[in-house]
Amino acid sequence: MKSKQRLSDLRVMTVDQLDQELLNLKKEQFNLRFQRATGQLENTARVRIVRRDIARIKTLAAKQRQAASA
Repeated sequence: MKSKQRLSDLRVMTVDQLDQELLNLKKEQFNLRFQRATGQLENTARVRIVRRDIARIKTLAAKQRQAASA
């Protein structure tokens, strides 16, 4: 249920907002990788969630850019 709500929130964002969210998630992903490497990561599922959110945002941004150019 949470991912469906998140997806509907992402769909109403503009391309610029999606790019900003993508940047934030990339930073979080870097921090999570660093924590995992040093053994400080407690919530290992967060890595998977962030990776999938990045893919969702990239997909939606590409669709919006394609629709804008068509």
